Amino acid sequence: MIESNLSTLMGARRLKVIDVARELELNRNTIDLLYKDEAKRIDLEALDKLCNYFSCTPNDILNYTPLSKQSENGQSKTEEGVN
Repeated sequence: MIESNLSTLMGARRLKVIDVARELELNRNTIDLLYKDEAKRIDLEALDKLCNYFSCTPNDILNYTPLSKQSENGQSKTEEGVN
């Protein structure tokens, strides 16, 4: 599973989604989806702009957790919410 840390990066600097989108000339929805960790895909140009803006690497923006660690108890993430 890949998760976005953009909200943490932006929160530490007290930045708003719209301000980052304007500064980087990216669609607000692109930043909003990453901020909310709801993005299904990310354009490499957008990732490059974010890395330059925050002076970081893609590893600082995105966090990878192998599926085996995600479901150590034998349940997938979607099954965990089912009673």
